[in-house]
Amino acid sequence: MDMQHILTLIQAVSDSSLSGFALEEGDFRLSLSRGGQPLTGAIGATGQLVPGSQDYSTGQHLSSQVSSGSPDRLAGQQAVANGQSAPGMVDLAGTEAETASGTCVKSPLVGTFYASAGPEEAPFVSVGDMVKKGQVLGIVEAMKLMNEIESEADGVVKAIYVENEQMVEYGQSLFLIG
Repeated sequence: MDMQHILTLIQAVSDSSLSGFALEEGDFRLSLSRGGQPLTGAIGATGQLVPGSQDYSTGQHLSSQVSSGSPDRLAGQQAVANGQSAPGMVDLAGTEAETASGTCVKSPLVGTFYASAGPEEAPFVSVGDMVKKGQVLGIVEAMKLMNEIESEADGVVKAIYVENEQMVEYGQSLFLIG
């Protein structure tokens, strides 16, 4: 099962009223649940975590349900089960409360975020700047293609969640406009 299909399933469960979802195809298992329980996913044959171990649309962590694994992986699973961040996971709990006071602009794809058009140029926006709907806030580069990230609303830039040249995931919060 390819990553795009997995992301589509995650989004479908997030958008629906389902409280859980499970899928098994051969040695591949995927289990998603809502309501305070961590979302989970696994690739059974390889024992590898599903890439993108964070559901950025909800801020909930994804963890592997692999029966065997390294001590580090098992420690990470235990941390997630205890509500803590495992190594390599981004904690977006603080951004959930902030999105209630504005419009969250999210990355439309996986790539590298750039705050300006060039290395020697000023950033497109800074915290406190007034922006108009459609104004360029940043760029996400994917496969040598530059994709402009535009404001989805008029307002003030309340927060910038990413650093220049940082890798971003699909659906990851980039800006808060209020």
